[in-house]
Parts: sequence; structure tokens; C-alpha cells
Amino acid sequence: MKRFSISTLVMALMTLALLACSPKPEFKNIDITGASGFGGDFSLLDVDGKTRTLTDFKGKVVVMFFGYTQCPDVCPTTLTEMQQAMTLLGPQADKVQVLFVTVDPARDTAAILKQYVPSFDPRFMGLRPADEAALEKVTRDFKIYYKKVPGLSPGSYTIDHTAGSYVFDPEGHLRLYIKHAQGPETLAHDLKELLK
Repeated sequence: MKRFSISTLVMALMTLALLACSPKPEFKNIDITGASGFGGDFSLLDVDGKTRTLTDFKGKVVVMFFGYTQCPDVCPTTLTEMQQAMTLLGPQADKVQVLFVTVDPARDTAAILKQYVPSFDPRFMGLRPADEAALEKVTRDFKIYYKKVPGLSPGSYTIDHTAGSYVFDPEGHLRLYIKHAQGPETLAHDLKELLK
């Protein structure tokens, strides 16, 4: 039988003590830490035509929401709740990046996103896929459902789409799925957990 030295025993006890001092975050939304098969990096255009990837936001908590600017209810409600959560975060809000990814790039031009998204909070950023293939890739990667629903005229369609949001921690790991209409307090709580 192997004998452990006193120094080995002390090191093991110190490691256990450190682990006990670092409790697992208590999220109010769905913890998807370590989930595989979806999410990850992306390559989308910002309103100035610059390609953005997850690496551009390293060091910040990233909240990623898919929607479209002509959405009558879910999108403005979600962005308003995100803005209210940013207010609740106070100075910590500067360590959070909200990304609004359009699922309607045909109508959501860079100019429209540039006006719409920051109207909720100047720190929010609108992103769009470069083409239909890029839209299909990012929505497939994040398991986002979207489907055009015809309106009275060809340009008056709506889009049914996934209403939840994804959250990455400051190291770029996918951590949370935020359900729709949880309220700003719940979102702010979970963001604070990731900012610890």
C-alpha cells in the first residue's frame, strides 16, 4: 500500500477547500453548461459590414437573441427586458454584450438594424448573416426555428421563431438558455452569477 506524505495530504485538503469555496452558480434559467451538438462560434456581419465572431466579445458575458425588427411582440418585449436587466446590473452592464441576430436579413438591412437595435440600449449590437446559407448555418448551429408566415402582401409576412436566448460566459463557453418572458430580475440574477 502506498503511503502519502504530509505535504501531499495538505495539498489535497487545500484543493478540496478551494473547491468548496467555489460553489456552482445557482441559475434561474436553464443551465446548458457542457452541452454539445449546438451553439459555439458564429460568423455574422455587424451594421458596418464587419465580420463578428464570438472571439470579438471575449471577456464579456454575451446574450444572443434571434429575431427580426418587424416582430410585433416577442422581439421588442425581449429587448426591453434585456435593457431593464442592464439597468439592474448597474456598472456591471458594461461587461455584458447583447447581440440581436436577425432571421429576416431580406428586410433587416444594416441601416435598419443600426437604428432599431440601439434604440433599446446603445450597447446592444445588431448582427445579420451575409446570405441565406449563412442564415441556415447559424440557425442550424443554435437549433433556432424560424418560418415565414405569409401576410396579405408579399412584403407583409411575419416570422415564427424561437423566442429564447443563449448566454455565453466571459471565456466564450455556452452556459445558459434563457426562456422567453422570464422578467428582467431573473435575467439580471443569472448574468450576475456569470460575472462573479
